[in-house]
Amino acid sequence: MNVLVTGANGTIGTALREHLGNDPMYEFTWMDIEDHPEHETLVADTTDRDAVRDAVAGQDAIVALAMADYLGAAFDTSISYHEGFPQPIQEICYLLGAARQNDAEVVYASSNHAVGLYEVRHKPDIYYPDFDFTVDHETPQAPDSRYGVGKVLCEGMGQLAAEVHSVPFYSLRIGAVRGEASDHPYGDVERAVERNELERESDEYRERVARMKAMWLSRRDAAHLVDCCLKDDSVTYDVFYGVSESEHAWLDISHAKEVLGYDPQDDSSEWDGPPT
Repeated sequence: MNVLVTGANGTIGTALREHLGNDPMYEFTWMDIEDHPEHETLVADTTDRDAVRDAVAGQDAIVALAMADYLGAAFDTSISYHEGFPQPIQEICYLLGAARQNDAEVVYASSNHAVGLYEVRHKPDIYYPDFDFTVDHETPQAPDSRYGVGKVLCEGMGQLAAEVHSVPFYSLRIGAVRGEASDHPYGDVERAVERNELERESDEYRERVARMKAMWLSRRDAAHLVDCCLKDDSVTYDVFYGVSESEHAWLDISHAKEVLGYDPQDDSSEWDGPPT
């Protein structure tokens, strides 16, 4: 199976390289806007329609990760009414058009921010196991920011392409994936402690850990979820949440388990402290 991965040198892209790169089932083309010092990379920009067309030619699937960096100026979760964001929408259109021409499916890295207002409304209670609230694939979108709105718009283009032009589209609303050195629920807070921005065992420390336990998607589970999408042939358009197992999770992964056979190997609830 020929698979193009855009944004291949980012956090999720490197997780795919690490866990799927040697899988004989796949022939990957790793595409990014910049070269990588250690890995072969097709240097191309997803804002360039001709470059996208050439990169997608002959591919069976596209794993679209690149647009995460463009939406709202590199993960801007602010709320502004004075700036447009046509670029990510144009990019998904280029990819979808090329996918249609090549009969390729699209696995799109969406985000929990597409439903982030539910977190805004219920935090911090939503981070704890005894709070009875779950968002699933049928829950209405509720973006919390420009970034979230951009993701919702891209999902809409994907649904249109899927239902009108038969481009299979998997929308993965991803929780929180981190780099290899911080691939655990305590990674963010421990870095904050090292920078003297946070005191260990403070209330804020504990709350941020609880949030990360609710949102964490380990690198190997992220790769596994993408692998499940690539192996599936049942979906036209659908939404799946990407988090690892957790008793803290409010994003429901049962749909991904039932439809895709997602079987996460990591569980944030098993962590009671940072690695020693």
